[in-house]
Amino acid sequence: QVQLVESGGGLVQAGGSLRLSCVASGLIFSNYGMAWFRQAPGKEREFVSSISYSGSTTNYIESLKGRTTISRDNAKNTVYLQMNSLKPEDTAVYYCAADRSGWERESRRYEHWGQGTQVTVSS
Repeated sequence: QVQLVESGGGLVQAGGSLRLSCVASGLIFSNYGMAWFRQAPGKEREFVSSISYSGSTTNYIESLKGRTTISRDNAKNTVYLQMNSLKPEDTAVYYCAADRSGWERESRRYEHWGQGTQVTVSS
């Protein structure tokens, strides 16, 4: 049974930083592209960032470029999302997801999802 468990969310002031983690089990982690998505209240889920199997290729949503770094540690079955200079509009539930076929931006491609971790940025 595949499980993705996110952690690291919380309440932070604008300008602050958070590091999200997602630990995977029940799959061969290095065979999966990984991604982070987020969903704010009343909005659709949106792509945040993705990373290739080895970590050599990454993608970011334009609004987070320069403020966010995705990385992975295949030895620890973990993907990370470092977010800096956080803004109130970054408030959302952040989900990690796994895709056996790649690391694209479309959520429908991802077959495994975590339960999410809440990130709240106060102004």
